[in-house]
Amino acid sequence: MKAVIMAGGKGTRIASITKDEIPKPMLTIGDKTILEHQIDCLKKSKIDEIIIVIGHLGEKIKAYFNDGSKFGIKITYFEEDPNKPLGTAGSLYYLKEKIAEDFILVFGDVFFSVDFNKMIEFHKHNNSAATLLTHPNSHPYDSDLVVVDENNVIKCFDSKENVRNYDYKNLVNSGIYIFSPKVFDYVTDPKKYGLEKDVIAKMIENGDKVLSYHSTEYVKDMGTPERYYSVNADYANGICEKRNLSYKQKAIFLDRDGTINALIPFLVHKEDLQLIEGASEAIRLINSSEYLCIVVTNQPIIARGESTIENLDEIHKRMETLLGKDGAYIDGLYYCPHHPDKGYAGEVPELKINCDCRKPKTGMLIQAAKDYNIDLSESIMIGDTTLDIKMAENAGMKSILVLTGEAGKDQKYEIHPSVIADDLLDAVNIIFNNKRRGR
Repeated sequence: MKAVIMAGGKGTRIASITKDEIPKPMLTIGDKTILEHQIDCLKKSKIDEIIIVIGHLGEKIKAYFNDGSKFGIKITYFEEDPNKPLGTAGSLYYLKEKIAEDFILVFGDVFFSVDFNKMIEFHKHNNSAATLLTHPNSHPYDSDLVVVDENNVIKCFDSKENVRNYDYKNLVNSGIYIFSPKVFDYVTDPKKYGLEKDVIAKMIENGDKVLSYHSTEYVKDMGTPERYYSVNADYANGICEKRNLSYKQKAIFLDRDGTINALIPFLVHKEDLQLIEGASEAIRLINSSEYLCIVVTNQPIIARGESTIENLDEIHKRMETLLGKDGAYIDGLYYCPHHPDKGYAGEVPELKINCDCRKPKTGMLIQAAKDYNIDLSESIMIGDTTLDIKMAENAGMKSILVLTGEAGKDQKYEIHPSVIADDLLDAVNIIFNNKRRGR
């Protein structure tokens, strides 16, 4: 499979670092340029040829990488006229004769550590015309968001220019794609095109299968000095590589009600959801670590007929919106909609079962481990009920009981938590050996 790296932009937002002397993909992270890191990552997934689209100061990229032989890969170039930029997709018009099969496309100012084998498998298994690597980020409020259905089909983009007086799922286009040759049908003239607006959005409108590949891997754009320095720090701390899904992951699993948000029994109205003080700060700490942040929650309101799945989704959008405004995000969310006891008005009979996912059973943990290659023995569960702690014990995990919400007073199970903490922030500070509040 071939890859295309878009490296022709001027990088005006990061000019204070490049000084307009080098193209931004030639900035270094550690001891290598961003482009070298990208090439190394692509090579690991058996990518054998790369086409680099160059423009402003592109001769410096060409002189450094040449034909790619010293980097163990074949590199060719398409050179844009710096005075006539083709946007983020216009160069595809000139590449269609060079690419006959599915290919990867990445932007040259994105630092990533991605197992492309998994993404390629997802793309091919679903016979997708286009697959976008998507993920949550710490600033969804000023990001273009991706709107997906329950089958990961992308329905539309939610522009950052929209007035967002509504709740949303924190899911962002990362700048990493796999396309089938179908994409060339949308770049029919030698002119400037925007990849998202003029190409992918049109593919969606025409009914082509465009899918979201949700990944927890390390992907950050380097468009601003702040983000560039942030990636350098993460790289120095070893976080970038550890997030690659080819390696076993570690996760901090969080209960929802009484741990992240204030406990309201059987919460059904999203307006009633309020974050517990310090919860956003705690999740930000997890986000900046090597741990994934994953929510696992029993939601019997579905089986009992007190809420629909659509309404529950709105509650979770509310939670993600509030966290996002505080610069925090969750990597994944799993819920159990079942309830074994019958006799509720409006109950859903097919969901009144003794399932494998309802806490303290471990079904949600096992599914998350499968989805994100998680080593449960290296992971931690934080919750406010004996169900949370018992589930962790059943999975062979460490656990922390927080004294918010139920504070373990439900007494449904005899438990032995690894640690007892005041609240979620206190629990996370214990994990990371930070100074604890009030201690």
